[in-house]
Amino acid sequence: MRHHTTFRQLEIFEAIARLGSFTRASEELFLTQPTVSMQMKKLADMIGVPLVEQVGKKIHLTPDGRELAQATREIFSILDRYTMSVDERRGLKQGKLSLMAITTASYFAPRLLGEFVKLYPGIDVSLRVTNKEQVLASIADNLDDLYFLGQPPEDIDVIATPIMDNPIIVLAAPDHPLAHKKNINLERLAREPWLMRERGSGTRIAIERRFAENGITIHPRLELGSNEAIKQAILAGLGISALSRHALTLNQPDQFAVLDVEGFPILRHWYAVYPAGRQLSVVARAFLDYLLGREESPPTSPVTSSTP
Repeated sequence: MRHHTTFRQLEIFEAIARLGSFTRASEELFLTQPTVSMQMKKLADMIGVPLVEQVGKKIHLTPDGRELAQATREIFSILDRYTMSVDERRGLKQGKLSLMAITTASYFAPRLLGEFVKLYPGIDVSLRVTNKEQVLASIADNLDDLYFLGQPPEDIDVIATPIMDNPIIVLAAPDHPLAHKKNINLERLAREPWLMRERGSGTRIAIERRFAENGITIHPRLELGSNEAIKQAILAGLGISALSRHALTLNQPDQFAVLDVEGFPILRHWYAVYPAGRQLSVVARAFLDYLLGREESPPTSPVTSSTP
């Protein structure tokens, strides 16, 4: 195996193991699917054991496949450390930065990246935006340099640095009866039809906790999978919701009514997160320093979140 397995085969296998799909791996690596399938067959033949098995439409790793996936990540980690040392000698003229963010962070992350790339035009950056579950899975597998989250994970050992305020505000349609009321109490608000993100959403957890602190339970009329869907439902008169103020970045100032509610806004932060055991690359460290040097960054120190 040592003499015949190619780096490209391991790269393809790692993508399949991470993405759970030959198709998605071929798209990410800009290869045709037959090429990916052929390289995987060659790799399995070389090793002498099956590495993946197909159950229905899903790809699963065999025990040998899982062992190779771990070994492959270790190989790539060693290479990352090598390129990191090269980057240190070369400075920030070149390098790569891989970021992953939950969907709400897409309202500000591209702008921050754009500002950073203007400072260091030789750096290649990638930003993947996805749901919280996939971000947490990627952190657990140590796949990216930094992650943007509204709440650090509690069951993964990470370094979480607050980089920006993330206030949660209550939104309604501009013609809503509560639009011009002052200091609306939570009991009154709970009687409104609520539109909520799915269970497990950090924003939803924060909202439900704020009501629960006052002995109130709210029952959503609708659960919707994205902030944009919630905003459209608000404007359609289906109810009210509470979202990150950043979700209004692309909207006109008078498009929504921000309700004056006791206990709101809920003051939270955006965090830049990375696994506690990971040594940040020169580029990732420079990006984190850049984020902390911006004026709207909160003057708070990094916090470590460890397995309880």
